[in-house]
Amino acid sequence: MGKKTKNWPRLVVQVFFFFLILMIAVNKNLVESGKSGILFLSSASLHALCPFGGVVSIYQFLTVGTFVQKIHESSFVLMFIVFALAILFGPVFCGWVCPLGSFQELIGKIGRKIIGKKYNSFIPYKYDRYLRYLRYIILLWVLYAIGVTGKLLFQDYDPYYALFNFWTSEITVSALVILGITIISSLFVERPWCKYACPYGAVLGITNLFRIFKIKRESSTCILCSACDRACPMNISISNKGIIRNQQCISCLKCTSDDACPIANTVEFTTKGGVVL
Repeated sequence: MGKKTKNWPRLVVQVFFFFLILMIAVNKNLVESGKSGILFLSSASLHALCPFGGVVSIYQFLTVGTFVQKIHESSFVLMFIVFALAILFGPVFCGWVCPLGSFQELIGKIGRKIIGKKYNSFIPYKYDRYLRYLRYIILLWVLYAIGVTGKLLFQDYDPYYALFNFWTSEITVSALVILGITIISSLFVERPWCKYACPYGAVLGITNLFRIFKIKRESSTCILCSACDRACPMNISISNKGIIRNQQCISCLKCTSDDACPIANTVEFTTKGGVVL
């Protein structure tokens, strides 16, 4: 049965935000080096544009009324916007906006061409199921370390910051090493940083438990072909669920009837009352 793919808007959004963040990072470097910046483009630090900065500043803001070092109040505003979107639609920031996630997907396309059908299936489930808890351990470490020191220590290990600032002296060797591991791993596993290490993904993933607009599988029309399972970049088993509440879901919509499922209106982005997208 033929189907019409509608997931191209996601690609447009991903490309837009990737190049926006890239140009802002370049512009900041130009301004700091005394050169003319790019007109109509912010020269703010990437810390001011990252909603996770708001998350790691919550404790310090509530206790002493200040932000963590290098974090701007704009991070707080973005944090609330992203949380509102996540409560409505799930972690759309992860699946549609995050430039590091988009970059991993790009590397993954190369890996898929080289490896073929074995791509994204190298890690056995018995190990994978435990590895996915690593990002919660990292989240707790980040919150504790920043809460104690008041400094943005995670920058020294952050592959996102390294990706858009690798040419500057701000980036540590450890961050470059982690970025390199992420790139190499992406040739074999789709979105490895998102799956196993991203602390912000750990936070947003919790919203899948109570999000308003859900991904739902209609069992009465499902033919159990597992196309949705194969399409999911996060290796979520969708074909045996009614409503997808897995904390790894990034709301990319690759599993839906418009993108993978051969039967119309079987895996859809819905409210309780009907199809939304």
